[in-house]
Amino acid sequence: MRFPVKRYGLPVAAVALLLTAGTAAAETLSLPGLLGVGTASKPGETATVLQILFLMTIFSLAPSLLIMTTSFTRIVVVLSFLRNAMGTQQAPSNQIVIALSLFLTFFIMTPVWQQVNSQALEPYKAQTITQEQALNRGVAPIRKFMLSQVREKDLALFISLSKQARPKNSDDVPTLTIVPAFIISELRTAFQIGFLIYIPFLVLDMVVASVLMSMGMMMLPPAMISLPFKILLFVLVDGWGLVIGSLVKSFG
Repeated sequence: MRFPVKRYGLPVAAVALLLTAGTAAAETLSLPGLLGVGTASKPGETATVLQILFLMTIFSLAPSLLIMTTSFTRIVVVLSFLRNAMGTQQAPSNQIVIALSLFLTFFIMTPVWQQVNSQALEPYKAQTITQEQALNRGVAPIRKFMLSQVREKDLALFISLSKQARPKNSDDVPTLTIVPAFIISELRTAFQIGFLIYIPFLVLDMVVASVLMSMGMMMLPPAMISLPFKILLFVLVDGWGLVIGSLVKSFG
């Protein structure tokens, strides 16, 4: 196929030549498939595919595992309560709240992850333990952290819902039973802390509303007047230090 250069121009003719050459090369060369789907000739090939599928599943569930098995839930809920109690709407923004919650989670969970690294990951990389042993050793510190924060009432609830036999000790409790009990306990604790955070700001709102009513300014929104006083009070008492310090100490 010939393309007149005068009619289409040099760039179009060059592209046409490249397409023609590529078509000819494709006819003579057979490109190998990136993912060949065929019959496995060795058991090792099937095991490798299953391992890749397992790793892809773990990576897709990693954000949920990070949120639900760490201190992230309590921190982000408390910070959301704090923002609503102050009435600052979107200040700080959601990105800042989530970023601060993540970094606080890394700070709190570092000792646990160091245990996972030293007890499971490093021996597995050194090929001194099997993959199953590494998994059991890696889950143990996380289970210990969750059990230290979970309420016995919540744990008993999920044990009864699963219709399992009463465990003799904490080692007999399945991990899939500990995780939802831990989440409920974290939400309960976060709501308790949020209630305590709301009290001083609620009192300030009531005082401002009473003053405005006594002055006959009933049409003026109390929240508009109390907002600067809330921010001033929060700054004077070093509110961020108190809230963050209480959150971190609550996991001790």
